[in-house]
Amino acid sequence: MRISDLFVMGLKNLSRRKARTILTILGVIIGSLSIIIMISIGNGMNSNFNSQVMQQGSLTTVTVNSMADIFDEDNQYVSSKEQALNDNLVEQIKALEHVRAVSPIIQAYVSLTAGKYMSNVSIMAMNMDTFEDFDFPTLQYGEYPTQEDNSAIIFGFSQPYAFYNPNSRNYQEVQVDLQKQKVILKFQDYQVAPKKKEFTLPLKNIAKMVQTNSEFDYYTYMDINYFKKIFREYCNTLSLQDRKKALKTIQSYNQIKLNVDNINNVEKVQDDIEKLGFTSFSMLQYLLPLQDASKTLQMVLGALGFVSMLASAISIANTMVMSIYERTKEIGIMKVLGCTIKDIRKLFLFEAGMIGLFGGIIGIVFGYIASYVVNKFGGPIFQALMSGNYMYDTTNTRFSIIPLYLPIASLGISILVGLVSGYFPARRATKISAIEAMKTEG
Repeated sequence: MRISDLFVMGLKNLSRRKARTILTILGVIIGSLSIIIMISIGNGMNSNFNSQVMQQGSLTTVTVNSMADIFDEDNQYVSSKEQALNDNLVEQIKALEHVRAVSPIIQAYVSLTAGKYMSNVSIMAMNMDTFEDFDFPTLQYGEYPTQEDNSAIIFGFSQPYAFYNPNSRNYQEVQVDLQKQKVILKFQDYQVAPKKKEFTLPLKNIAKMVQTNSEFDYYTYMDINYFKKIFREYCNTLSLQDRKKALKTIQSYNQIKLNVDNINNVEKVQDDIEKLGFTSFSMLQYLLPLQDASKTLQMVLGALGFVSMLASAISIANTMVMSIYERTKEIGIMKVLGCTIKDIRKLFLFEAGMIGLFGGIIGIVFGYIASYVVNKFGGPIFQALMSGNYMYDTTNTRFSIIPLYLPIASLGISILVGLVSGYFPARRATKISAIEAMKTEG
């Protein structure tokens, strides 16, 4: 039997019992659709977990805070402890295996004034030599500090947030052009000593980062050595008592950030830091439980899709068995006319495979439509489901992501289910005696 004959006969047989064929194909469509939409939702949630954790910071970055939170084995908050972060600890961390870069951090809140308007920013003073290692973003304008001139101040995309007139009643926000207007930095921690002139720093070397949708957008950065220099100048304007207090704040650090050479080594580095007697945290700690939850959800959703496909397999098998009973005499005639057992098996397998093919293709089309609907209107549902997880933000989120392999795999599974479901009915058809079949009333 030629392939063209097989094709024509198979389609003709399927079209003779349209209602049964359509219902069987519908079962495959539901199974294929279930697999696509269930797995795509799992992929969407996993992708969203990853992106939101990345927005909080790099997965290879580990932070040691001066005030560390302690959690139990169930990740429940227990207490906090104070940690003394100094240059000695910085050197110890630098010596750890797999640590690529280390920088102490001093955080400070300063005011900026532009004429009668003012704003406030949070400065993160770091070692400028580590900016590249921590993947600092490109700049809209300005330059990063250099060995020749380390006086640059780098504003994140959202910094400064807004300027306002402190003497105005409505505090209406205004925009200040950092490149054209004169901007002055002031420290506000202590009162200026009598007969001392207030410390002010006109900003001359200003840079601005591009938008990254990460923590870089919300901080202002400066080289730590330059920061210490201007802070000491500020301290010289204070009374002796306040000067001692102020200088003490830059003798220790608010944070120590380190970058690990590979994401697979983050946990080991954190264990090594713990051996030094310090508690650290990384965004990987948040991501791993989320990934585990996502994998579990994907398995559950995938299992539901598999159950739907199993039901369609039973439906195909039932259809093929019924078809054999109804076409017993036809099978006998085919054998009398010289059709081989192999040809008869091919015919029934072809019909079963075509049911899987048609159902799989239509299921893929409906899968993309369903994915679009889920992404457009699924926000409130997912917000309710994930309300206990502060890391899961449903704003501008794709809840369903269909990777390229998924429709291909779904189509392959649909065809395979059809072939497997039709195998035993086809085998049964080949065993029908031609003589007995001819006796059957058609």
